[in-house]
Amino acid sequence: MSAPAPSVYSPEAQRQIDRLGLKKGRANLEVFAETLHALAEQDRDVLAVTSDSRGSGKLKPFGQALPQQIVEVGIAEQNLVGVAAGLASAGKKVFAVSPGCFLTARSLEQIKNDVCYSDVPVNVVGISAGVSYGALGSTHHSLHDFAALRAIANITILAPGDNRETQAAVRWAASHAKPVYLRFGKAAMYDLSDSAAPVDPRQAVVLREGSDVALIGTGEATIHCLLAAAQLEEEGIDARVLSVPSVKPLDAEAVLAAGRECRAVVTAEEHSVHGGLGEACAATLLSAGVTPAFRIVAIPDEDTYTGSQADIFVHYGISMEGIASQAREALAAEGATL
Repeated sequence: MSAPAPSVYSPEAQRQIDRLGLKKGRANLEVFAETLHALAEQDRDVLAVTSDSRGSGKLKPFGQALPQQIVEVGIAEQNLVGVAAGLASAGKKVFAVSPGCFLTARSLEQIKNDVCYSDVPVNVVGISAGVSYGALGSTHHSLHDFAALRAIANITILAPGDNRETQAAVRWAASHAKPVYLRFGKAAMYDLSDSAAPVDPRQAVVLREGSDVALIGTGEATIHCLLAAAQLEEEGIDARVLSVPSVKPLDAEAVLAAGRECRAVVTAEEHSVHGGLGEACAATLLSAGVTPAFRIVAIPDEDTYTGSQADIFVHYGISMEGIASQAREALAAEGATL
């Protein structure tokens, strides 16, 4: 029997979790399925279309309770998007659910033409995204999806960081009359905030104020930014933390404020270093002439290290320790230029 996969949270990270009083919720994917089910019970026009993925998408209860509101196309992602586009063009509120690695590669042409170019409000849902499939390897990792979809006009890209952001994103997408890409992973997520304020998934949320370095995260990397800020605080470093559910459009105002008010900016994401949140933030800052010291924490341009999601996160520094280290380096580099 193989040894269990290590946690992405080191003992020191767990200490910070306890110090901050963070509560552990469920996987965002589970909250997506539950929220979609609730919406579909209230509105018969809400449909799920799956590619032999109702199990992995946590949609079995949905299918059992609402069999007339789920369509199964089999392992045929291109058909999945085409069928979803047809249903949406007839007035249905469609969520096309499939593993992100296949959905945004094999059916990219259908997303581009049948959904975005044709301007039909399909919610394209990439499940088990990023490196959720871990040891299945690069064929099953979706580290290209932000980059590919950011280059296509007329689509919003959302990667919620916790359960509250997930619920808000799904509800917003169901009422939005334009194409949306929703990205969900399988790991249970800590609550990023205990605020009861409404969440607008298109806007960044300042989880922590700070003026030395801004840590900007999206999706399942965001919690590690929050923990890194807590660790840096104990060293006398004042870190701002932004949760960015919307990779496109980016909340430019929040990013620019962070760049202007902090000496350094570090972004973190479960994606390639190319074409994701980091490059979006860099372009936003440089286009406005804002030039803090800058680092991107993401997967480098190489064959991905094989292991569980936790293994991969730790290996590439998408962790409290890795992000804090990049923040220290960025601040040191900024100080050298003074």
